[in-house]
Amino acid sequence: MRRLLALFLCCLLAACGKKDNSLRVGMELTYPPFEMKDAQGNPDGVGVKLAEALAKDLGRPLKIVPMEFSGLIPALKSGNVDVVISSMTASDERRQSIDFSEPYAFTGLSILLGKDSKAQSIDDLKGDGVRIAVKAGTTGESWVAANLPKAKVTGFADEPACVMEVAQGRADAFIYDQLSIYRYHKENPDTTRALLNAFVQENWAVGIPKGKDELKGQVNVFIEKFRKDGGFGKLADQYLQDEKKTLEEMGVPFILR
Repeated sequence: MRRLLALFLCCLLAACGKKDNSLRVGMELTYPPFEMKDAQGNPDGVGVKLAEALAKDLGRPLKIVPMEFSGLIPALKSGNVDVVISSMTASDERRQSIDFSEPYAFTGLSILLGKDSKAQSIDDLKGDGVRIAVKAGTTGESWVAANLPKAKVTGFADEPACVMEVAQGRADAFIYDQLSIYRYHKENPDTTRALLNAFVQENWAVGIPKGKDELKGQVNVFIEKFRKDGGFGKLADQYLQDEKKTLEEMGVPFILR
């Protein structure tokens, strides 16, 4: 009996000491159709499918770690997640604290305006007292702070709040990425207008901790292979058919290519 008990305790200790090999992917699940929840509350979207494919390629179980966008980089730096896949722009500012993979999407900053706005470009928003809504922690916020010093800027935790400011006339513009501006205009066609041609080009990449060069190399190999195999095209057809058609009709290169 004692031998059986000792054997059980040894097995239990071995199991407890076994390292979890899950690929922990940080993302904010409030950004459809890239990172979101389906009707059953499960993670879904382009970024989620990308994370699933990456984990499969690496031979590791996937663990989605949802959190607010502003917490993603701190979680990566502290080791609470292994990578970030959350439509994150690979900016020079962020590169100071984390590394990025090769780009997996190509986008840019665009503008959501009030329906009656006369603005035709970003230059029309450079006057005194122009009211700009931005999402906190985004490159839109950083760009506005650096380039629109005369603007009255208000930051919000989520995009719908920014859109509401414009739709209800409390802000003159919302600066955000191209596809989001397209989507929010479609949801509010009677109160907003969109300038979809990006005035700043950006790209999205997988966030990786500094010093994890082996993991970075593995992610880059995966992205190249996934693109070559048509993976991004399939995701575009699954989640972004209308957006792809609209941008192509405008002569704007599509984000996933």
